Amino acid sequence: MLKIGSHVSFSGQGLLTAATEANSYGSSSFMIYTGAPQNTRRKPMDTMFLEEGNALMKEIGIDEIVVHAPYIINLGSYKENTYELAVTFLQEEIRRTQAAGVNNIVLHPGAYTDMDADYGIDRIAQGLNEVLGGTNETEVKIALETMAGKGTEMGRSFEEMARIIDKVKYNERLAICLDTCHVHDAGYDIVENLDGVLDEFHRLIGLDRLTVVHLNDSKNPRGAAKDRHTPLGTGWIGYEAIQKVVHHERLQGRPFILETPWIGKDAKTQRPMYEIEIALLRGNVEERFGSEFLSQVKELGAFFEGQNISGRSFVLDTWNLLKSDAKAKKADPREPMERLYDLVAGAGLLPDVSEEGINQRIVAWLAGQGK
Repeated sequence: MLKIGSHVSFSGQGLLTAATEANSYGSSSFMIYTGAPQNTRRKPMDTMFLEEGNALMKEIGIDEIVVHAPYIINLGSYKENTYELAVTFLQEEIRRTQAAGVNNIVLHPGAYTDMDADYGIDRIAQGLNEVLGGTNETEVKIALETMAGKGTEMGRSFEEMARIIDKVKYNERLAICLDTCHVHDAGYDIVENLDGVLDEFHRLIGLDRLTVVHLNDSKNPRGAAKDRHTPLGTGWIGYEAIQKVVHHERLQGRPFILETPWIGKDAKTQRPMYEIEIALLRGNVEERFGSEFLSQVKELGAFFEGQNISGRSFVLDTWNLLKSDAKAKKADPREPMERLYDLVAGAGLLPDVSEEGINQRIVAWLAGQGK
């Protein structure tokens, strides 16, 4: 079975809350933070409903999930207090991951800030040696996440990842998390040359180290080094390319985790597109949403055709407009999904469907379901 899910909340009743939310999206895997990703405050794991959460996971058929390390960890820092916090806090996060029965904790490798890339590679490797050497009672692997190259962050190329791995004594416990938005923004052509990208990854690192895949479309063209996610099919990567990643024979058996942003006109009522994204990638949209849903997607397709709107070209033309035309950006900074939603709402189509529901149908149309 395809292991696919999203980032979900670990607050409230901990693992039980997370599994319940994941089930609502039709997930067969999911990713959690064991506490807020921006700080070090943590509740004891024995208060996180682990037994109840695992029981629900077994009931709904989820056998593998992922933990993501907090963003505040920076093993690449030259500042001793920042570095020491990163080492000790990551060790504790690994023990919490082990307590939750999870095998992989995803980690942003770190940033070299005021130093240089060679320093960053050496410093991160030093930190990983300390972290792994101090947690040898666990079997948890650190899955270093491929990064977009924003600022001074490391892991922006497969070569950098390989250099870090080669310097780590305990590298049998190092893995890789491949993020589609990040590798695209770092310059890898996963749209036209996915096989070539995987070949290069295997040559430099080895596909056996690839244990987690993050699924995100990108708001920016390839090589932009920006790291800005967007729902599947609404960015420069496109739904077709993401689908090829998920179903590629060399990537099977790994958890695929959506980190696409929540959307909506009002920030207070924004909703994720996880449920429709998962159903599209799994190929069970009608089973999940019903035949009327697909009929309404076709209705939207006919409407957009009448407006001379072609989904893929509309998406890319909109991003190009926002990127290149400062006046247009200032006057009308709406992204493709918002523009499409406004057209549908303005025409009075699907009046009994919620904003979330209309957005789900637009995502489905962009994925080719309305043809």
